[in-house]
Amino acid sequence: MTTPDLAHLGRTSSWEGVRAVVGGFGVSGFAAADTLQHLGADVVVLDDSADPALQDKATLLEILGVDVRLGPGSTAALPEIVDVVVTSPGWRPSTPLLLEAVARGIPVWGEVELAWRLRGDNPVPWLAVTGTNGKTTTVQMLESILRAEGLRAMAVGNVGTPVLQAVMDPEPFDVLAVELSSYQLHWSSSLSAEASAVLNVAPDHLDWHGDIAAYTADKSRIYDRAQLACVYNVQDPTTERLVEEAEVVEGCRAIGFTLGIPAPGMIGLVDDAIADRAFVTGRVSNAAELGSIWDIGRPVSAASAVSAASVGDTPAPTPAPHVVANALAAAALARAHGVSPRAVRDGLRAFTPDAHRIADVDTIDGVRFIDDSKATNPHAALASLRSFDHVVWIAGGLAKGAHFGDLVTSARDRLRAAVLVGTDRSVIAEALRRHAPEVPVVEVDTGETDPMDRVVEVAASFAREGDTVLLAPGCASMDQFRSYAARGESFVSSVRRLHDRS
Repeated sequence: MTTPDLAHLGRTSSWEGVRAVVGGFGVSGFAAADTLQHLGADVVVLDDSADPALQDKATLLEILGVDVRLGPGSTAALPEIVDVVVTSPGWRPSTPLLLEAVARGIPVWGEVELAWRLRGDNPVPWLAVTGTNGKTTTVQMLESILRAEGLRAMAVGNVGTPVLQAVMDPEPFDVLAVELSSYQLHWSSSLSAEASAVLNVAPDHLDWHGDIAAYTADKSRIYDRAQLACVYNVQDPTTERLVEEAEVVEGCRAIGFTLGIPAPGMIGLVDDAIADRAFVTGRVSNAAELGSIWDIGRPVSAASAVSAASVGDTPAPTPAPHVVANALAAAALARAHGVSPRAVRDGLRAFTPDAHRIADVDTIDGVRFIDDSKATNPHAALASLRSFDHVVWIAGGLAKGAHFGDLVTSARDRLRAAVLVGTDRSVIAEALRRHAPEVPVVEVDTGETDPMDRVVEVAASFAREGDTVLLAPGCASMDQFRSYAARGESFVSSVRRLHDRS
């Protein structure tokens, strides 16, 4: 049987005769299987999960002719004849099925790689974002800016909507804001974004990648073959080094973003103004104002209404530095695409952050309560801690092999106390004992599934007027909560109960 020439297959090609295996049946796996079936390929889906929630999607694909194999043992071996494997981003490179594919010389793609190959004759430009933290906020800001320019744009990828879904949409988009995780980038080999950004690099997901060098190398793939701009973080030298080492399209520019005054070729801050010295004529001596930090959207929730009632006419706090940095990165990518200064300003004003991202919950007796449950690694938690002067820090959960010594050393002068919870709370407690022995530490172990009422009560007892009680766990949530969102919701509910008792 003739092996298909995959390199020349695209969106308008017939994939008849292509034998494709989709590994993993999550959101991206379903999208890949559905798309490949639509194109005419013979598709087999393999997933060891027997989760009943997958069955409806499996039944739908089976009606369309897809061979769906779910349950223990389903991924033990590849079928005898396979032309390409499309893998779930969560599958490690060491997964036996993928090792078998590599040993047999079978191409392994991710859903993002498949999407890139299916863009069609008039490909939609991609503005791509990665980084250890801030990716989702940045692509959502970018989407808002692009839409303010009147473009049909969408935030896709790791943010939730599969890239394939957008690429195969019957009504083409003008531009896509694409969030890419290190997992997704590992399996991408031909991506050539119009503009790319690495927001920051810090140890994370090392259990998947093996070490920080491999993790960083996968992040760097986003710059490969970039067409117009490689956006880097001036405050993170690793991101600039990755730009310097990248193989890009001739004429592609390095564009920095900085919380300081921008040099030529950068976007940064002059007082409170967002200043562009990268995409203006005569940038050596000129700058374009893109708005101010006060244009950056704020969370809107029922909880924030309680907070507003508590603080009266107190001015809104300055946006957290890492949130401002995200806005600068989004502005740089949008400007690389040709968006006007007015659209940057209007888009940032229209942007509303997701819940549980450094969100004001309430102010009780002069103490602010902040929900940053999305801070699921030490790098994110440190960024959150640096946003406040005096903090009672709530942390803990599943550390995923992370270390907290550098975080504690950097934040020790801000810490009023630490309240720790969760499976790996002892890891953080040891870092505090070693690097900040003067900081009071309470480990909460109620024996309950959700200890948040006790955690909030203890944290509040340490806080003084003007302090912040900050939920920035630095850890994953699945030991005690179904998700970081559930953990944040529990915190908000506990703070509300504290408010009612005050």
